[in-house]
Amino acid sequence: MLQSCSIEHAVDEVLARLPQHIHMGMPLGLGKPNRFANALYRRIGQLPERQLTIYTALSLGRPSLGDGLQKRFLEPFVERVFGDYPELDFLADLHRDSLPANIRVEQFFMQPGSLLHSAAAQQDYVSSNYSHAARDINAAGLNLVAQLLARDPQHPGRLSLSCNPDITLDMLPMIAKRRAAGETILILGQVHSDLPYMPGDSEIDAADLDLLIDEEERSTLFSTPNMPVGIQDHCIGLHASTLVRDGGTLQIGIGSMGDALTAALLARQADNDGYRALLADLQVDHWQALIDREGGVEPFAQGLYGCSEMFVNGLLALADAGIVRRKVYPTLELQQQANAGTLDAATAGGVSVHGGFFLGPRSFYQRLRELPKSKLAQFNMTAISYINELYGHEELKRLQRRDARFINSAFTMTLMGAAVSDQLQGGKVLSGVGGQYNFVAQGHALADARSVLILRSWRESAGEVSSNIVWEYGHCTIPRHLRDIVITEYGIADLRGKTDAHVIEALLNISDSRFQPGLLEQAQKAGKLPKDFRLNPRFTDNSPQRLQNIQARHRHLFPEYPLGSDFSDEERDLLRALNWLKSKFKLSEILELGKAALDAPEPEAFAAHLERMGLEQPDGLREELYQRFLLAGLQATAPTLS
Repeated sequence: MLQSCSIEHAVDEVLARLPQHIHMGMPLGLGKPNRFANALYRRIGQLPERQLTIYTALSLGRPSLGDGLQKRFLEPFVERVFGDYPELDFLADLHRDSLPANIRVEQFFMQPGSLLHSAAAQQDYVSSNYSHAARDINAAGLNLVAQLLARDPQHPGRLSLSCNPDITLDMLPMIAKRRAAGETILILGQVHSDLPYMPGDSEIDAADLDLLIDEEERSTLFSTPNMPVGIQDHCIGLHASTLVRDGGTLQIGIGSMGDALTAALLARQADNDGYRALLADLQVDHWQALIDREGGVEPFAQGLYGCSEMFVNGLLALADAGIVRRKVYPTLELQQQANAGTLDAATAGGVSVHGGFFLGPRSFYQRLRELPKSKLAQFNMTAISYINELYGHEELKRLQRRDARFINSAFTMTLMGAAVSDQLQGGKVLSGVGGQYNFVAQGHALADARSVLILRSWRESAGEVSSNIVWEYGHCTIPRHLRDIVITEYGIADLRGKTDAHVIEALLNISDSRFQPGLLEQAQKAGKLPKDFRLNPRFTDNSPQRLQNIQARHRHLFPEYPLGSDFSDEERDLLRALNWLKSKFKLSEILELGKAALDAPEPEAFAAHLERMGLEQPDGLREELYQRFLLAGLQATAPTLS
């Protein structure tokens, strides 16, 4: 029977009704009831005779402020965007490696790079496919589920799993089976006033809960502000957009590379002449046969269907633009009619996006809250098992997912075609495998699908530039026997069914030219390329400068924030300046930085920016240096403001 209670009373009930060891599962990302989790965590921390294991993923916390100029920039922004978001106590203790002895936290995905130095988080990481998480958590003895929900004021007895039906819907049948065998398993919910009410599969009856917190959560929802999209990401997105086939299926991930792909698809639809001119400048004709066979560059006449574990802001933008609009249907008969073009236009129902969870900027949540019910019904939040796997309703899924393009990111690629996305070669986990392997496997299992892995060809860290395409790496997320299509800012490598020599050549073709000679030498030394092999001259000028020249000729197709921004105009300028300064703090460019500081403009030229950073009247030598460096950065990056 459903019991309505306060947070502290809910903790009392959980302690009274569950055994000594509480196994609590919470959704990944946005759907955690943080205040309840904190209350239970604190209480059990004071009860050494009890134990608590928390099973979850993607535990969200405010970004670290750092110090110096970074702190001056981030502090006001973080306060404005994250407001009174209640931080997770266990996450703070994970960062400090100070969890109570009787509490453990097991995660199968972590906020990327955030817990590299937490011994507890690294040791208790569980490497599971997203689609297997429910199975594994259930097998571990789950006896408490806690989740945020949304309420429809017009139907008080109905609730929505909203942002996180993903694992919960998969768990419910398992829980029912264990309850039938006599086990006690509690389901607790709390309504958040700002969570969008998502109709469809994510709807449940209030009676399905055991405990419902009687006070709605009204704190700030955690959001992920849109970050600037740089030239590397834009070029990656442009190349990837040519492989998306009209009438097909699209899956994309979070981050600036996904935003860049969205921007390219929007340009393909709304400014097709400009889009094609830019592609010609990028010389995509080298891959014309592949583009003709697998994708296209024309506007979308039929539209796309979105099938993505994460319902990202970009998919909503594509739906608003009329690009994501192809509907799929819940029965074989209706889907067969839709594929054949014989479905009655008056037939009700059908959805254009299946998503497992969502997380995004504040504007994304607001847009979902404001959509009319008829439009919202086209976005069906559902079980992760439906999206990430083919088995279970396989015939229907194959009909729905025609011409699927599963587009996911990696941070390193070996020349033999293995991808690295989740873990460093020393063993430290950056994030997790999530659903990437599932989508790569689907790319091979569906007759007309392709798996597309996207990555930047090079990176800069601590002033050192290195290649993200390497000869070998001590870990892989996607093994090379599942290699398919790889895209960098320099082009497309079609690796499916190719010999090792051809795979190496294709990846060299999309590597940065600064690293091609060394990579080529390693491949020849290993006997994987002929000694007389020479690169196609077309690819020997894969340089940032060439791309910058192209950008200058098509600047309107390189929007810095294609999906909007939480940053003010001054903050956008400051972010560019700070990134420029970060790139200059290396021995090879310290003289250039010093000269730029000496030649910096007078403070009056950027008065509003200095005021935002609290440097309009510097106090002491340190702040004077901060001001000069900042002015130098603002001046250096000002020409890009157009």
